[in-house]
Amino acid sequence: MVQIRKADENDWALVQQVRLRSLREDDDVFGASLAREEMFKESHWRMRLRSSPTWIALDDDGAVRGCVSMIQEPGSPADDRHVVALWVAPEVRRRGVGWALLDVVREAAQAEGARTVSLWLEDSNHGAVDLSVRAGFTRTSERHQLTRDPSRVEERYVRTLT
Repeated sequence: MVQIRKADENDWALVQQVRLRSLREDDDVFGASLAREEMFKESHWRMRLRSSPTWIALDDDGAVRGCVSMIQEPGSPADDRHVVALWVAPEVRRRGVGWALLDVVREAAQAEGARTVSLWLEDSNHGAVDLSVRAGFTRTSERHQLTRDPSRVEERYVRTLT
C-alpha cells in the first residue's frame, strides 16, 4: 500500500532521493539533467519545497515510490496549475500511484481556485499519455520541440476542473 502526503521543507532528503532516482532511471522523459541536480545542496532542495507544492508516495516501509510537484507555469493563465516532475517507481507502476498523485494535484489546484490543470508529455511516453488521458486530460495540439533534443516533441494536455 502507498500513502501520498505533501512534502514539507524538512522532507528535502526524501524529495532529493526520489528525484535523483527518477532522473537515473527515466532521464529521457525529464528536461533536467542528473549531473546538474546531483550538485544541488540542501538549501536548493529546501527552496524547491518552499516554492512548489510537492507530494511524495511512500510505501508501508517508508520508501519513496513516486512524486509530483505543482507550479504556476510562466506564461500560462493565472487560473491554470501545471504538473511537473511526475514520476512513479517502476516496481509500483500500474497500481494507482500515478493516479493518486494526479488526484492530489487536482485537489490542490481546485483549492487554489484554478480552472485547469495542465502538463506536457512527450509523444513517445506512452505510459504517461495513457495515465493522463484516463485521468481526464485532453490533448491541446499545442506542441513544441524539446530543447535538449529537437527531434523529440511534446504536447500540452489540459484537464478542466469542476
